[in-house]
Amino acid sequence: MMHFDLQPTLEDDLIKIVPLKETDFEALFAVASDPLLWEQHPNKDRYQRDVFQNFFKGAIESHGAFIVYEKETGEIVGSSRYYDLNEVNHSIAIGYTFVGRKFWGKGHNRSLKTLMLDYAFRFVDKVILHIGSTNFRSQKATEKLGALKTGEFEVAYYGEPAKPNFIYQIDKIKWTNR
Repeated sequence: MMHFDLQPTLEDDLIKIVPLKETDFEALFAVASDPLLWEQHPNKDRYQRDVFQNFFKGAIESHGAFIVYEKETGEIVGSSRYYDLNEVNHSIAIGYTFVGRKFWGKGHNRSLKTLMLDYAFRFVDKVILHIGSTNFRSQKATEKLGALKTGEFEVAYYGEPAKPNFIYQIDKIKWTNR
């Protein structure tokens, strides 16, 4: 497998994705502090500063996290990351994504996932997405990208209690031929 840089800078006409830095905390928390963002999420209290600090610490330590900017305005759209690179199975996971409500339904999440998937499929054959069992909005968005639900499991994020999640998968061949 060629070298998979977990934090490339990626962009299209709508957004720019850049590696997340420690200094991005306050600006990203300003977006994440909206309780409605986390309404369907398994970790509904992630809008609280101390809970988000734990999430942010995990993001930084993952060395695969991004901050996403709208190109036209420079505003912060949200965040996502690559994780669980598996060279044996030729797979990687994309997740921990959140997008500010101001950008919902305007193509920013689709743009973000398309950029990340296009890049990932240069190196792997499968992309995995873990989505909370009650996060219907994210499940629908993931299915629109062509992902199929392949299983369920419990996820305990960075010291938080375990929560039920669904496993979705997108295969390189299906993505390339869409």
